[in-house]
Amino acid sequence: MKRAAVTRRLIGLLLLAGGHASTGFAQEALQPYQLVRSLQLIQDRIAAGDHAALPMQAKLLEMTDARLRAANAEDYKDPKNFRALLVYGMSGGNPVTVEAATSRATADPQSLAIAKGVIEYLNGRPGKAIEALRPIDPMALPPDLGAFLALVKGSLLAGDQPATALGLLDEARLLSPGTLVEEAALRRSVGLAVAQGDAARFALASTQYVERYLYSPYASQFADSFVSGVIALHMSISQDKLGDITSMMDPEREKVIYLRIARRAAIDGLNDLSAFASARAEQGRDGNTNQDDPRALLYASLSTVTSGTIEDIRAKLGKIDRSRLSEGDRALLDAAQAIAGEVVAPPTALPAEKPAPVAAEQPPAPEIATPQNADDSGLPPVEGAISEQPAATAASGGSAANAPDTAAVAATSAEPATVVPASAPSPAAGPEPADPTDAAMTRTRRQLDLIDQMLGAAPK
Repeated sequence: MKRAAVTRRLIGLLLLAGGHASTGFAQEALQPYQLVRSLQLIQDRIAAGDHAALPMQAKLLEMTDARLRAANAEDYKDPKNFRALLVYGMSGGNPVTVEAATSRATADPQSLAIAKGVIEYLNGRPGKAIEALRPIDPMALPPDLGAFLALVKGSLLAGDQPATALGLLDEARLLSPGTLVEEAALRRSVGLAVAQGDAARFALASTQYVERYLYSPYASQFADSFVSGVIALHMSISQDKLGDITSMMDPEREKVIYLRIARRAAIDGLNDLSAFASARAEQGRDGNTNQDDPRALLYASLSTVTSGTIEDIRAKLGKIDRSRLSEGDRALLDAAQAIAGEVVAPPTALPAEKPAPVAAEQPPAPEIATPQNADDSGLPPVEGAISEQPAATAASGGSAANAPDTAAVAATSAEPATVVPASAPSPAAGPEPADPTDAAMTRTRRQLDLIDQMLGAAPK
């Protein structure tokens, strides 16, 4: 109740903070720890899906930074205010503010060690941050501080010690359930479980995230990790389990997730998974099918574009309403149609061997010694001949709790791309097989790789 009252008071102050005088009044009226607590409450609302609180977060961050800068040594004698400074820093605060405030604060050695680690973390020096924070046990700290410390340590150790990092992320969730800290810890646990090859952990973390934080503004990061995890762990995750997780999503998000899985699986040659995901994308839910959705038709066709039903696929592609596709999807449609045409095109006949020219009768001539490096015809080998090489092209494909993120999961495709002719070889491709049929299939596979490059990221 006290925290809710602080939040209501803060909202009133923010509404008054239209001018500098009102802003200054708000900063002086609240202690640093009150501002930081209110910031956490707003961030927790955002993690739960209240995107309308985003502008308030920006204003509150500005006010909190100014208040922490203005706080004097007497303010920081209150342990609550110094802990608030550390939490602010681990929430992605300004490192200059944290360093300046720490320099004039009097605190116990452990708190100062945490401050040192936080400053190193904010300044992009992970090795020094880990060294400073390693001996400190988050579970021995007050929960508000311990949760953030566990999240930071887990993030820092994710690359070198993923198992230890997963344990720290579990501690962060235990210390701060239902908050932005838990949202971030769950989101990162999904990716770490994939790296560890732990399908059970991946499925559990994904289920918990979808249940609690599907509408977080950072959910698109979860979606990226989820799709990648399904592809990487496809041998260990049943289709039933995948269906259980996606059934908790709203129909539109579920459809987009399956479209993305279908596309990735088609590119990687996982035909069973691609067929399953394509069918689920088209199937829809609650009696609303997606069979008339041009995106569903397009990605479902891609998953079977090299199958024996190529004529059916070509007919389906031909029925797609281009006017309902984005520019990027129209480019993909063109590429898919080019692939289908390449598959059914008659094999290119091997060039017939030209008969040797008949030499005209000539009068006898004196014998000439044949050079040792000449061929059977007596002619020296051609020097400096250069085989045709295609021009190489390349397609290039973000605080502790809220790492930089792209837009939320949406049902639009990637940026526009130029369609590469189906017969164009991949820049790194080797020689094509001599057999015409094998060569056609090799070109088809290369074209799928080129589609992946054209799209960049998976369709959102």
